[in-house]
Amino acid sequence: MGRSTRPILLILGVLLLVRLPFLTHPVQGDDFYYLAGAQHAQIDPLHPNHARYVFQGVEVDMRGHPHPPLNAWFLAGVLALRGDIDEVPFHTAYLLFSLIAVWAMWSLAKRFCARPVWATLFLIATPAFVVQGTSLEADLPLLAFWLAAIALWVRAVDQASPHWLVAAALCAALAAMAAYQSVALVPILLYYLWLHRRAWTLAWLAAFSPLFTILLWQAFERATSGAMPVTVLAGYFQTYNLHSLANKLKNAAALITHLSWLVFPALVLPRRRSTILICAGVAVAAALLDAHPLFWASFATGVGVLIANGANLFSTKEDAKFLTGWMFSFFAFALIIFFAGSARYLLPIVAPVAILAVNQFQNHTKLLLAAFLLQLTLSLGLATANFQHWDGYRKFVASLESSFPGKRVWINGEWGLRYYAEAAGALPMVRGQAVRPGDIILSSRLALPVSYTTGGGIQARLAEQNIGAALPFRLIALGSKSAYSSAAAGYRPFDLSVQPIDVVRADQVLERKPALSFVPMHAAAAESQIISGVYQLESNAWRWAGRRAVILLKTPAHPSMLEATFRVVDSAPGRRVSLSLEGALLAEQTYSTGGLYTLRSPAPVSSRNPSVTAIVTIDRSFQPPGDHRDLGFILVSVGFPEAASPPQ
Repeated sequence: MGRSTRPILLILGVLLLVRLPFLTHPVQGDDFYYLAGAQHAQIDPLHPNHARYVFQGVEVDMRGHPHPPLNAWFLAGVLALRGDIDEVPFHTAYLLFSLIAVWAMWSLAKRFCARPVWATLFLIATPAFVVQGTSLEADLPLLAFWLAAIALWVRAVDQASPHWLVAAALCAALAAMAAYQSVALVPILLYYLWLHRRAWTLAWLAAFSPLFTILLWQAFERATSGAMPVTVLAGYFQTYNLHSLANKLKNAAALITHLSWLVFPALVLPRRRSTILICAGVAVAAALLDAHPLFWASFATGVGVLIANGANLFSTKEDAKFLTGWMFSFFAFALIIFFAGSARYLLPIVAPVAILAVNQFQNHTKLLLAAFLLQLTLSLGLATANFQHWDGYRKFVASLESSFPGKRVWINGEWGLRYYAEAAGALPMVRGQAVRPGDIILSSRLALPVSYTTGGGIQARLAEQNIGAALPFRLIALGSKSAYSSAAAGYRPFDLSVQPIDVVRADQVLERKPALSFVPMHAAAAESQIISGVYQLESNAWRWAGRRAVILLKTPAHPSMLEATFRVVDSAPGRRVSLSLEGALLAEQTYSTGGLYTLRSPAPVSSRNPSVTAIVTIDRSFQPPGDHRDLGFILVSVGFPEAASPPQ
């Protein structure tokens, strides 16, 4: 074995160490949505992102997905070869992207780093590289072609080679089809060209290949489907209010925190006294936001990374200037364009951070070894806890499958739980879904459940399970303040806890006769008598309703007046309200202004049935910004007040 092959074998050995144990990894996170695109590609190969599916209780168009279709196409190819979705073949196929990323990192490290093996090993040991490598999301395809584009670009510019230039532009185009953020490649490629071969006109054009690719794809979609994906995506950003100032600030805090863990913090801690003092002040201020050291220490270290490396921008060493420019340009882009603060967002700058850190400590082999082993241990621990989280969903659904035949099963949750439930025959729950006696509902406290009504029935618990992990690491969990996937709950790079990651349960709806003839919305029995069209209780007094609220009532002993009390909202478009019983219209009224009103039947009504259905309808509804509910009016009570019993 030659000396030249030993580093490669070592690198490949470590890569296989972090990949092979996770080939059986369950479907997780956003895998479900990419697999939906892959399935749609079997019938429409050119438009995998035209898939439609229910997301958080609302049907959405995948054209608004924040990633172009490269990843869905790759999954579609594996699916076409396999004929079915199976974890091991899919994860095995995804090893290709890890191999491309590591090869590109090795090429870059040999060009820019005094100890290229160490720099490459630190990429492999990065938490986001280890964890995201177990998923079927677009992060590894993006990283692979991102690094390959830069590695080939550097070689092309250094050698003035048109052939390598074409290869670099092709990889940049593939990166563009993996994720929109690939447009951030353009200034990075141009910066290296400016530093080393600024007179090469052809290269100036080639640097824009990611942007050209995205524009061509948008034009193709516009011509073949009538809408550009970016316009659909922009609509979702507005609907979900993703780019609000609050989300942008959370995103910034989380990304600075993640910056300190791209390489083990011991290698990126500031060394100058002035920087240390600044970071100490930052740590004190950050502790006011979250006193846990995982946040304030990581946040202060991230600020230190930015300050310490910022000096390289003014260095006389062009290599250090390029690596730092790469890091800062993408980090600034991430602060502007992203909104969730996920650790995976920073994968495109692991390479320059790792190379700069290793160059700084190139003569400290023991420190490099200790930092690498600690980071690899942490990353494998995080990946193991992540595996056990998603495997808990897989096992929970498998334990219940025998009870599904002959019943309608609903899944009230997203991500891996939804994938395994739907694979077993469950239907996705939509907002305000009315379920009926005999139905089974699988739900999660963590995985984005939506509101639904039991149609007058009661829920009987069939099974409940705490989803946990043997190790205390938490990437996403109930009560966690980890920002690994999203900064919605906190800003820590990960969290430590022994509490359950999630609680999942299966309930069956059983028939129950209504207890109340008059149903105030705050009554304890209201939930069991709301059939559809009414949302959760607010202010312990009222509930928003859609265009049509359906309530089950106990038939009073004697003919009684039916009435509904509701509020017409000034900012809502609906004004004409009607009241029906068992499908027969009893009363209808148009209200010129907003306010609290009561609509009554003109005469007492009766029924021979033990229970009756009252319906309150408004002519128009709306969706406020950031709210996916279809809202019509505010409902206070419905029923026969003369026969009312005290609320239960």
